[in-house]
Amino acid sequence: MLAYRHAFHAGNHADVLKHLVLDQVLRYMTAKDKPFRYIDTHAGAGGYALKGAQAQKTAEYREGINRLWSRADLPPAVADYVHGVQRFNLPEAEPGQPAPELEKGMTPPLKLYPGSPSIARMHLRPGDSMRLFELHPADARTLATHFGGRQVQVLHEDGFNGLKALLPPTPRRALVLIDPSYELVGDYGKVVACVRDAVQRFPDGVYMVWYPQVARVEAVQLPKRLMAVSPKGWLHVRMTVKQADAQGFGLAGSGLFIVNPPYTLHETLQGVMPWLVQVLAQFEGANYLIEEQPA
Repeated sequence: MLAYRHAFHAGNHADVLKHLVLDQVLRYMTAKDKPFRYIDTHAGAGGYALKGAQAQKTAEYREGINRLWSRADLPPAVADYVHGVQRFNLPEAEPGQPAPELEKGMTPPLKLYPGSPSIARMHLRPGDSMRLFELHPADARTLATHFGGRQVQVLHEDGFNGLKALLPPTPRRALVLIDPSYELVGDYGKVVACVRDAVQRFPDGVYMVWYPQVARVEAVQLPKRLMAVSPKGWLHVRMTVKQADAQGFGLAGSGLFIVNPPYTLHETLQGVMPWLVQVLAQFEGANYLIEEQPA
């Protein structure tokens, strides 16, 4: 949906979960020497100014990344993720380019938040590549300005359809992130169809699907529908940190469904999620769920 702009929600609790897990999966992918391709079906703008008018309208980052920013007790996986966001906030940092390293003990002011392409770019090695889909014209232009070259291609087209032409990839290793806005109820069905088609074309790929925890039956059903189209192993993690409003609306939390997850991910999340929920909780009933089917 072209009305959606992620800048309004950048750095919120859903981004924290999504990018924490994405960072861990990317670390697993780069632990092996063989190159891989990162594909983002709904890439957004690549980076967001948290002091800008859009982010300040709801200031959702204050209950997300801001709660983690200066803590000294971060679990290792959370520390890895926060360290990457801090690198993105260095004055020399530029979207689409390798983020500079932090000096020991340095915590820059929180002004910027990296989108998924920028998180991925921090891990990219010389032989790896990226394909970034974005349909919104303004965000696609921003992506094209900051990303590009031999390793990265920005594609101004629908990622649901465009993914088909990229599978199986060359080389035959890939991490695919699928996280549409879900503003249109039809997106839920498109996600299921997209994953079904993708695993048929390339069963060995790693597929990450983000979804919102909202008052829609389609959102509740989505993980079960994804389980039904996953031929091998999968992992599902969900975090609930906020109550819906009096009408039952609002983003209570979010979840990630990963097809062919790293074998290390379940143990990592078991160690992280109790702490993360406690820190990000906005009501007493905050909770999390981790379930998996090993390959």
